[in-house]
Amino acid sequence: MTFVRVKGFKIFADRHGQMRCYHRGTNQKVDLTKSPLGSVEFFADCARISAAAEAMKELQPKPGTLGGLFAAYFAEEHYLELSDATKREYRMCAEVLKNIRDTPVTTLDTPLLAAIHDELAKKHSWDKANRVRNFLIQVFRFCIPKGLISRNFAEGVIKKPRPKGTPEAYRTWTFNEVQTVLEAASPQLRAALAMIFCTGQDPSDALEFRKDQVDDGVIWKGRNKTNVGAAIPISGILEGELEKAPVNNAETLLASSKGTPWTYDGFASAWQRLRKKLEKAGKVAPGLTPKGLRHTMATWLREAGQDEREISDLLAQDSKVMGLHYSKNAALARKNRKTMQVWEGEYERRAQKAKLSNPQKKPSNPDKEIKPNE
Repeated sequence: MTFVRVKGFKIFADRHGQMRCYHRGTNQKVDLTKSPLGSVEFFADCARISAAAEAMKELQPKPGTLGGLFAAYFAEEHYLELSDATKREYRMCAEVLKNIRDTPVTTLDTPLLAAIHDELAKKHSWDKANRVRNFLIQVFRFCIPKGLISRNFAEGVIKKPRPKGTPEAYRTWTFNEVQTVLEAASPQLRAALAMIFCTGQDPSDALEFRKDQVDDGVIWKGRNKTNVGAAIPISGILEGELEKAPVNNAETLLASSKGTPWTYDGFASAWQRLRKKLEKAGKVAPGLTPKGLRHTMATWLREAGQDEREISDLLAQDSKVMGLHYSKNAALARKNRKTMQVWEGEYERRAQKAKLSNPQKKPSNPDKEIKPNE
């Protein structure tokens, strides 16, 4: 028997006497039924697999470089426990810096990072430059204890200020915009937007609310981003919206048109299609975002006279009342119910104002007084 050897490949007979061939580095198989051992096709397949493996090897981050620091951080438990939205954000930041990932760690210092920060602001935006800065701070923070870098040089980089006249990142919605969007959305998307609007939570949190987290009309959950516990009363408005949603067998309160839990990407795609359609038709002003609904609840509560502590407790903003593994705090739930009642009252006030400003039809008798409930 003639034996064939190819560098980097494992060629052997299996227990049935059949010849097998695998690339050692990638374990990729050479199909010997299509490319017989020793044939021109066989050597061509080996060459192709070896070239692809070398190309992939070149893409791997090198130790002692900025890319190596990224790889070390992405393997950290801290990163793996982040919300999907934050993971996407950090991966995006790493992608923005891919052209300089081979920069040796020994050359990194604050002046160099400040120059990179300036360049990113010119090429992309002040906001993206600041987000990359924040990402680098996290990477360096976790790489210092490992001895991979000596200092957190990114902390010395001064954040770019918001340019004057720049629109608010997550502007509040008007009452009419809320109603217009909900009426135009599909039943599943409407339920998701209503959940964000009526709970004041981040979209990534609201999409993940599970049915087993509801107890006595309260949703108990820790926020993904901050690990802060939340006790969110289900208002009558939200209850009505959820009743309109199609029944689903998902473990989550919300489900996509497939009847499965929403993915963030799926929700974002559905939202973008709806937003562009409504903007093109002139039915809503530019700048609407789902996260803006969270800001809308906070704004309405402030205008209704609620203090920052009451708003923070309901929106789970840096509250230390409960941690991620929280116990159900009845006092907080009662407090948040009162805050939610204030929000419901503010909703009704704005609904009446919108109704009087934009009546659906004119009264048959022009002299008849229009009462709030008509």
